[in-house]
Amino acid sequence: MRVSDVLASKGSDAVYTITPESTIRELLDVLAELNVGALVVSDDGKTMRGIVSERDIVRKLRTTENARDMTVADIMTVDVQMCAPADSFGGLMAIMTEHRVRHIPVIDDGLLVGVVSIGDAVKYRMEQLEFERDQLNNYVAGG
Repeated sequence: MRVSDVLASKGSDAVYTITPESTIRELLDVLAELNVGALVVSDDGKTMRGIVSERDIVRKLRTTENARDMTVADIMTVDVQMCAPADSFGGLMAIMTEHRVRHIPVIDDGLLVGVVSIGDAVKYRMEQLEFERDQLNNYVAGG
C-alpha cells in the first residue's frame, strides 16, 4: 500500500491552497467554505511554502490582540512533514503519529500533487480491512 493508493481512493485530486498574503479572515472563510482543516500555503498552487491548519489558528492567535491585521504567512507552519506518492502507507501513518499532524502534503518532483488527511488515511485503511474481511469470508464460505 502506497500514498498514491490513498490519493486515488479519495476520488478527487483537488488540492486546496491559499496565498501567504491572504488575511486571517480569508483563511477562516476558505476553511469553512471547503469544510477542511488545513490549506497548503502556495504562491502558485503548484509549489508549497508551508501549511496552515486549525491548530495553527488556535495556537498562534490565542494571545494575539490584532488578529485581523495578520496574514497567513504570520501563522503558517513552514517546517512541514511531507511525503511522496511512492512512500508506504505505513510510513505515512508513522509520520502522522510521531509528529502529531493531521495533514501531510504529497510532493512529487517538487510539485504539490495532493494532501492526505488523517481522515483520508483512516477511511482508506477501513476500506482495505473490509475488503480483506470479505475476501476471507468468501474463502471460508467456499465462494
